[in-house]
Amino acid sequence: MTRSLRTGAIAVAALAASFALTACGSDDAKKDSGADASASATPGAGGGEGSGDSGGGVDAAALEGTWVGLTDGKNVTVSIAARKVALVADQSVCQGDVKDMGGEPMLALKCTDGGTDRTMGAIDSVDGSKLVVSWDGGAKDSLAKAEAGKLPSGMPSLPDLGDLPDIPAP
Repeated sequence: MTRSLRTGAIAVAALAASFALTACGSDDAKKDSGADASASATPGAGGGEGSGDSGGGVDAAALEGTWVGLTDGKNVTVSIAARKVALVADQSVCQGDVKDMGGEPMLALKCTDGGTDRTMGAIDSVDGSKLVVSWDGGAKDSLAKAEAGKLPSGMPSLPDLGDLPDIPAP
């Protein structure tokens, strides 16, 4: 029971963080200011690493947002903003960066629990509503884009805290 509560608390914290990340940006590059916004909105602008130019199939700017789904029946949430990545999958919490590897963006993460299942992810495909990531650890996540400011639908609910037994104080 305690493990379920802890897992639920981690998931809630991760979702809150992911929504905070997506609330900081906008989908309209004209509203965002600074060189990074214009560079990521225009592929090839700036021409260097971090410019949004992936040189080939996937534009790093298309990865921006919060992506949610189920892999092997377990929640997976990935949030990407300003080339920074936060991931919560099962009981793992990971963070890192979008890196340009051979002209293609990849997700390079480090997990707080030392897990290695989702530390280097290749982008199989991304469009406005779906992201597919293949991880070196063997997992493959198919995720749907979450709408900014709204909780995703179709995800399992957390247990009602009213159902928890009373625990005596020490």
